[in-house]
Amino acid sequence: MTRLNVNPTRMEMKKLKARLSTATRGHKLLKDKSDEMIRRFSVLIKENKKLRDEVERELSDCLREFALARSVSSVPALEKAFSMPAVSVKAEYGVTNVMGVEVPAITLLRTDPPADGGEGLPYSYAELTSEADYSVEKIGKVLEKLLKLAEVEKTVAMLSAEIERNKRRVNALEYVMIPQLEETIAYIRSKLDENERAATTRLMKVKSMLAEKNA
Repeated sequence: MTRLNVNPTRMEMKKLKARLSTATRGHKLLKDKSDEMIRRFSVLIKENKKLRDEVERELSDCLREFALARSVSSVPALEKAFSMPAVSVKAEYGVTNVMGVEVPAITLLRTDPPADGGEGLPYSYAELTSEADYSVEKIGKVLEKLLKLAEVEKTVAMLSAEIERNKRRVNALEYVMIPQLEETIAYIRSKLDENERAATTRLMKVKSMLAEKNA
């Protein structure tokens, strides 16, 4: 490890010791943060897999019901029935903080279905078959899960990138900066000890010469 190019003085060693203390404390904090982020990342990964499995299964059911409805109804009838939706939805986007990382928070806002019948269906019961009713009902339920899945997957991606950046910082402190500071401090300490021994030797030599002269 290459040491820092500094003057071997006590003042410089004091500064380097302060930097080493700060770097060691920062390394511990970053390591703790990294461990906690990995723990939360693992929880989110499990939640993401569960949501994705549910969404894929429910979308498959919905598309199957819609395919059945299309097989027994004409395309113009289906287009007419779904041309004017009875319920509107809106996604409200915000952010939340996870271990210092701003991640998305998506909220689904719905309008109440009409009170005159239809229970939120964009057509009357007489217009299409029950398969269409089931597909509309299922797609309405899966929409919220789709948004939640998007939120969780984006959070996982952002946490993954932050964990990688944090890992590089931890490694830089652990394998570069802290060893470099420790080696430089050890070098300055050895130089100071060497200078102190040389000064002591000179003093002893001078004292010996003075004693011989007085004798």
